[in-house]
Amino acid sequence: MHRRLLVVLVPLAVLLVAALGVPLSVTVAEREMQETYVDRLNDVGRFAPLAETALSTGRTEALHQELAHYYELYGIPVAVIDASGTVLLGPAGAYQEAARAEPALPRVVTAALAGARSEPSGEWAPWDDSALVVAEPVGRDSEVVGAVVTISDLSKTRHRILVRWAQLAGLGLLPLIALVAVAWPVSAWVLRPVRELDAASSRISQGDLTIRADAEAGPVELRRLAESFNTMMDAVENAVQRQRAFVSDASHQLRNPLTSLRLAVESLEPHLGAAGDGRQVYDIAVDELKAMQRMLNSLQASARMESMRTASPVDLDAVLATRVDRWRALTATAGQTLAVDVLPGLRLLEPPGGLGSILDELISNALRLSDAQRVEVTARVVPGGAGDASAAGGVVTIAVRDDGQGIDVSERAQALRRFWRSPRHQNVTGTGLGLAICADLVGAAGGELRLEEGLPRPDGSGHGFAAVVALPVAPGVASSSDAPAPSPV
Repeated sequence: MHRRLLVVLVPLAVLLVAALGVPLSVTVAEREMQETYVDRLNDVGRFAPLAETALSTGRTEALHQELAHYYELYGIPVAVIDASGTVLLGPAGAYQEAARAEPALPRVVTAALAGARSEPSGEWAPWDDSALVVAEPVGRDSEVVGAVVTISDLSKTRHRILVRWAQLAGLGLLPLIALVAVAWPVSAWVLRPVRELDAASSRISQGDLTIRADAEAGPVELRRLAESFNTMMDAVENAVQRQRAFVSDASHQLRNPLTSLRLAVESLEPHLGAAGDGRQVYDIAVDELKAMQRMLNSLQASARMESMRTASPVDLDAVLATRVDRWRALTATAGQTLAVDVLPGLRLLEPPGGLGSILDELISNALRLSDAQRVEVTARVVPGGAGDASAAGGVVTIAVRDDGQGIDVSERAQALRRFWRSPRHQNVTGTGLGLAICADLVGAAGGELRLEEGLPRPDGSGHGFAAVVALPVAPGVASSSDAPAPSPV
């Protein structure tokens, strides 16, 4: 934003200086040409009466010497010509040489012989190499007997115009340099609170509600905005903390009465018969109490995990090393097989609460909620992934796939909602919170949890279920093209 502001201000300043400097430069050039024209006009105006007297008396020697001396002194040929265009007095050779290179000479001489004085030349541009032709009639009205003509080289005049233009350009650069010198720190001072607000908003979007903006720097309006932003975040953080505290406290306070109630219900078992309505009601009550205890445990775990909102780099190999053996034992107990196919050396941003707990939940779902025979865990690097992860070099996708019954496409979006359970899993142990909590934690690390089709079923009737965790690559990770080939674990 700082550079964009300067990109707007500096061209505007350049246009302003140009709007003032171009007309001034034109005026300076025209004034220089006007001064030269007036000077030549005064010269021919002085020579014209002398030429009239010399031609009428026949005494031309003195005028001829004066014209030659003028040419030697200024380098400007001055000639007295008659009505036929013949040079009567003056340096004829120099005049003829200059006349051949000046196409405007016949027009100016014709006008002078007709009794008209020369008009100022409109050619003032430094790149125009034409000479200045000034002619003065000799005689008056119908008694014009000739004309005094000067052909002036304007190279020195145009050089003076260029020098003046260079001076004006230098003077025009001074305010531009001053503007940039002032605009850079001033715009940085004005925009610093905006940058801090942007950085704070980015951190807050990642789940860090403790960030506050600096309300002591910048203009008054931005300080008020920062104060309002901090007040709003105080209110949001307090509300979230109260909500988490309520969930945690309520779960904790209900645990003891629920435990006492379960003990009281279980103490009735010796007084029940082996069969009958009483035994059936007792079994239902115990199952409901167990479900309520699992729900309270899940709520407490959710409150604890959501209180941790900081993502940190982690080596995927280290996470898998502490869990693969346990996963194999669990799958073997359930009569299933586990395959792990992961690129070595992957380093990614770990969600709050730990990546291992999220993978444990996904493995648990694959074991409990499907009749799968095979569970597969894979990890790959996708360069230039979606969202902000692409800026850091891509994303690491960790997929947990099975070949079980899976869920319908229409149910996948609902499966990430809290307390939602598929109608097929109503009698399976669970609370409906696991995937929802995992999705929130992965999102807090800048990643995404997607539900997709899994492995093909053994009977060919479709595909199983897959949960794919996409997390940003941590700095210093090689792309997939540089990484070694994957090897099954």
